[in-house]
This record gives sequence, structure tokens and C-alpha cells, in this order.
Amino acid sequence: MNSTSHTDTPCGTKMNQPDILPRVVIDLEKLRHINCGLGRFSLYLARELLARSDDCFKPVFFLPDGSDHYFTDTPDANYSSIKVRPWNKESFQRWVRPISRQFHKIDRPALWHVTHQTSKYLPFDERVPIILTVHDLNFLHTINPESQSGSIRRHSTHVQRLVNRADTIVTDSQFVADDLTRHINVSSKPIHVVPLGLARPATDVGDRPSWVPEGPFCFSIGNFLPHKNFHTLLGMMQHLPNYRLIIAGKKETPYGEKVVRERNAMGLTNRIMLPGVISDLERQWLYKNCAVFVFPSLTEGFGFPVLEAMQVGKPVALSNCTSLPEIAGDSGFYFPSYDAQQMANTVQNAVAKYRDDPQATIQSRERANSFSWQATAQEYARIYKTVLDAKNDQ
Repeated sequence: MNSTSHTDTPCGTKMNQPDILPRVVIDLEKLRHINCGLGRFSLYLARELLARSDDCFKPVFFLPDGSDHYFTDTPDANYSSIKVRPWNKESFQRWVRPISRQFHKIDRPALWHVTHQTSKYLPFDERVPIILTVHDLNFLHTINPESQSGSIRRHSTHVQRLVNRADTIVTDSQFVADDLTRHINVSSKPIHVVPLGLARPATDVGDRPSWVPEGPFCFSIGNFLPHKNFHTLLGMMQHLPNYRLIIAGKKETPYGEKVVRERNAMGLTNRIMLPGVISDLERQWLYKNCAVFVFPSLTEGFGFPVLEAMQVGKPVALSNCTSLPEIAGDSGFYFPSYDAQQMANTVQNAVAKYRDDPQATIQSRERANSFSWQATAQEYARIYKTVLDAKNDQ
């Protein structure tokens, strides 16, 4: 295992301390997709772990090329790195492992954190303990499971293989923990629920995007996949004549094409805008200026957009499904069904509540701000220490 060290000329006060701390490899391969949820999770968790590692472990970041710059502005960025390479994949290593082990000494870390359930990377040495984070099992909750049976089986087999290899499992929500135990054989392995954090909103969100018309609007965001359930919002808008709707996110998908066709057929082209992928500034402006955030998703492992809207004090009308009630709590306004009129009533009730009760905004912000990356990283550091201590006691 080749390591590129960032501690030969270390920062901070521990520059002369020998490298005696256990090495913990943290899989940050998803930094190659920095704008997706897993990319953001990797970035924020790694930055906070750097601030919490000095007394119990040395971080070793498993990084794609060109990702070191994400940590150059982090105080005391004392870490090593392993570069992601094709031969690091478990599909390759499982074949060469029996042969290679005979010819060279394996540079074995003390612990390896597999940071998502789709990872293709595992430590070369099978004796290294593993912590596995499972963010969701959304593939099990597809709209048409019969037509996706082959894909579901492949995904389930992959997750089961990772769970079999793991010593400890972490999930983002209690819903995902329960989902995992229902559908995957976790044996007696410990499962920890560690909610994700929330980054602070931008202070400067710029001006109204040129493509956003004047007037009140509902906002939603996400890649156009069937479980996002965006098509239900189209009928809802027929009962909200004073509002427009903006759904941002990648729409070049079969489901996205279906939503576009239905919108056009319903004659709602001027009232429902589908801008596709938007910039961070545009996203923050839409959160801050929308009348209400709407989120009809059928399955979520966590639900970042809900918290991002609550963080800026906006009412949220959302599904009463999977992890979403766990995230929004009493601050959410839940659709009783996906009937268009009932959804519209929920939106109107949410807007009226926030208009008439100033405490609603305060409580929503407080709920969102209770989720912090500092707390997330602190809990992960505690779990690292627990696994390391158990290993030392063996």
C-alpha cells in the first residue's frame, strides 16, 4: 500500500511527535463527485475528523487524484493519503491477495472506514477491521420491483458482502438501521445511528436568477429518479393557482423525461420550471426566497434538502415516509396522501402556519441547527476508538 505523506513537514504543534498513533484509512473516493451527497459527506466528515484525530488516531485519506486541495485550508491538516487506483478495487485484490501475501510485507492500517454501501474498495489485508457506513437501501424500494429484480439482487449481494466483511456498521438514521436488519443478514454486529451534519448556509446568495419569474413559488430539488415522486407535484399545482413550482436537479433521465411530458400535457409549462442542475448560489437563493419547500420523496436515507430549507426558516411540506419524519420532526408538514388536493391543502396550511406564528420559523431553524458535522465527526471518532480498543484487547 503506497502512501503519500502530508506530515513530513507537518502543520501544528505536534511536528516533532513520533508517528505512533494507529492509522485509520477513510475512504474519500467519492470526492470525485463533490456535488453529490456522498461527495459532500466525504468532504465535511473528513474536515471535521482532522480536528478530532490527534489524541487517538492518524487519518489516512483514500483520495482520488486532485483532491488534496480540499484540505489545504484546514487547520492542523495532519494526514497521509493513499491514491485511488484501479488495482485498489476489491474485485482485483481478491485474486492477487493469496499470491502477493507470500512475497512482500503488507503495510497494514489499524482500521479502515468504508464510507458508503456502494464502495468497491476494501483493505488488502483481511485482518484489518472495517467500519461500514450504510446511507440507504433505496434500491429495495423501487417503484416497479418486478422489473428491477436483477438489479435489486446485485445490489443486495454487494451490500451483504460488505456487511459480512465489516466489524461495525453505522447508519444515518434509525429507519436505515431497521431497513438493514430487515433485508440484510447483519448477524450480531453492532449498528450505530449517527445523523449527518449540516453545513452553514451561504451568507451571500446573490440576485434572483434571470430565469426565475416574479411571484411566490414552491421549490423542490433532487435528481429525477422515480423514488423522488416529483410527478405528484404536477397535479398539486393545479390546486395552487397563485404559485409557481421550481424543481431543480438532473432531469436527463427516463423519469425526468416522463415528468416533462406530463407537465407539457397538463398545460403547466409556464407555471412549472425544470431548470436542471443549478449552481450553489442559485440553490441557496431558491431556498431563501421560496414560499414553501416541497418534498414528496418515497424513500430517503436521510434527506439533506429538508434540513437545508428548514435551516433558512422555510416551511416544509413532505412525505411521511422512511427517514423523513425522523429528520423534520414536529417542524414538518406531512402529506396525508398523494392526492393532489390534499397535497395542496398541506402546502397552504404550512404557509399559513409560518405566516401567523413567528415561533414556527424559530423552531424550524433550531431543529435544523441541531444537526452538525462537528457532532457527526465526534461520534465517528468515538466509534473508531471503540473498535481500536477492542482490537487491542484481543
